[in-house]
Amino acid sequence: MPRPNDTRAAPSTASASDLIDARIADLGDWRGKTLARMRALIHEAVPEIVEEWKWRGTPVWSHAGIVCTGETYKTYVKLTFAKGASLDDPKGLFNSSLEGNTRRAIDIHEGDKIDEAALKALIAAAATLNSVKKPARTRKSD
Repeated sequence: MPRPNDTRAAPSTASASDLIDARIADLGDWRGKTLARMRALIHEAVPEIVEEWKWRGTPVWSHAGIVCTGETYKTYVKLTFAKGASLDDPKGLFNSSLEGNTRRAIDIHEGDKIDEAALKALIAAAATLNSVKKPARTRKSD
């Protein structure tokens, strides 16, 4: 039987924000504190960002598309940027998923210090990138 705050078995009426709150509380350790701090920075960077709960338990922050996800593992918290490969990262925050053509991630381990200003700049840039309309494709004529 699931525990009352088990976010995997949460009722469908719970909001994404409530589910993220529950995930943070369930963790109850440095990972919960880290996820809560990253969440706060995300909202500071893009106040109008939307919180979502996808894929059976993943916090997602969106603005005209997915900006990033916040996953928690036994030894780290991972922020995965959906279009991270298209973002400038002058402070070198991306330290995971570097080989792909689309996503980039930041793995945060216990005790790691993160450059909060650089993270907020990445988040804002990701939201802006999502908001930019792509030019319509044109057909080549023979």
